[in-house]
Amino acid sequence: MFVIFFFLFLCLSSPQPSHSRLHHHHPRHHDHPWLLNQTTIIPGKETNRLRATAQSLLGKLNKPPLHTIQSPDGDFIDCIPTHLQPAFDHPDLKGQKPADLPEWRPGTNVSVDHGAGTEEMFQTWHETGESCPEGTVPIRRTKEEDIMRASSIGRFGRKKVWRDVRRDSTGSGHEHAVVFLNGDFYGAKASINVWSPRVTDEYEFSLSQLWVISGSFGNDLNTIEAGWQVSPELYGDNYPRFFTYWTTDAYQATGCYNLLCSGFVQTSSRITIGAAISPRSSYGTRQFDISVMVWKDPKHGHWWLQFGSGMLVGYWPAVLFSELRRKANMVQFGGEIVNTRSRGYHTSTEMGSGHFAGEGFGKASYFRNLEVVDWDNNLVPPTNLRMLADHPNCYDVRQGRNNGWGTYFYYGGPGRNVRCP
Repeated sequence: MFVIFFFLFLCLSSPQPSHSRLHHHHPRHHDHPWLLNQTTIIPGKETNRLRATAQSLLGKLNKPPLHTIQSPDGDFIDCIPTHLQPAFDHPDLKGQKPADLPEWRPGTNVSVDHGAGTEEMFQTWHETGESCPEGTVPIRRTKEEDIMRASSIGRFGRKKVWRDVRRDSTGSGHEHAVVFLNGDFYGAKASINVWSPRVTDEYEFSLSQLWVISGSFGNDLNTIEAGWQVSPELYGDNYPRFFTYWTTDAYQATGCYNLLCSGFVQTSSRITIGAAISPRSSYGTRQFDISVMVWKDPKHGHWWLQFGSGMLVGYWPAVLFSELRRKANMVQFGGEIVNTRSRGYHTSTEMGSGHFAGEGFGKASYFRNLEVVDWDNNLVPPTNLRMLADHPNCYDVRQGRNNGWGTYFYYGGPGRNVRCP
């Protein structure tokens, strides 16, 4: 039964299209000087209509910054007053301020360190040496070309809703190499190896993440997701980027990537969701990973996100969710790609490092020190962990355990090869 539910989750069978949005406020139409020089050229008679739609959306997403930092990778990081961030456009959050920081972190008997913390990795924009002033949060600016690249402007920042999906995942185009477990959970944590996998089609992506899941795997599916992804469509490049996602209705009308809709409340002035991660691992040489934890604050019920060694990024308010307002009933870790078969055969988009799990450390990508949060806010090793690679000749997974890495697994692959036509 768990396996059947899992495949229902993978396929999200036959969701009904919806045109509603979580936020119904109208975008402001007055001029935004920080939106200048964000144009792109689209041939055809639809150009003006599309650009008008894009500018309206930009006016909603990009708030007036107190300071802007230009990253070496071309991103603009806007320092937005905390109370003006996109989250507070949500009808259930309007007029609010960020919640109090959680008093306790899972797995510790001491209060959360709200200070700097130490990260093994950092974000590319940090190379400038600049930082956002106190009372602001760093948000990656959305440009007009970001919106114009989207396969659907109406669904910009959201995963596609796949219709007429068959039981196997070739119908949806999504392929996975993951481990998962069922039960009652209040969070999950892992260290995720970071690579720059090749993505061969503009409308494909490659990601490595953890999922915190609740619901019946029908239209009430609730998920919180965090990790890194390469997505040329969303970001316009092939850099691995720290990302989040959430939905309360199986990816239909609610939720989005990063801060591309109202919902997630950012509290960190140092971490930018959607910004590139640096440095990245290389085959046979140095390896880098990021630690990611999502957990439910038992006092207020919000789901908090932690990056690196104790750095709180922000939270998903409890009010956003239906099923996750109580607890999660599945946790999943691993890789996912989209296979559009745009050339008539399996994509060569890579998952993880682009090498199969059997190659091991320094060659295959890994997740290490997997843990889940129990009812008493303790971090505990996962039990009854199951593996699933739905196209094992394209991307596979191998699990292990040792003293240093606890529960871990290698995963990934090259996509198209002689056994994956």
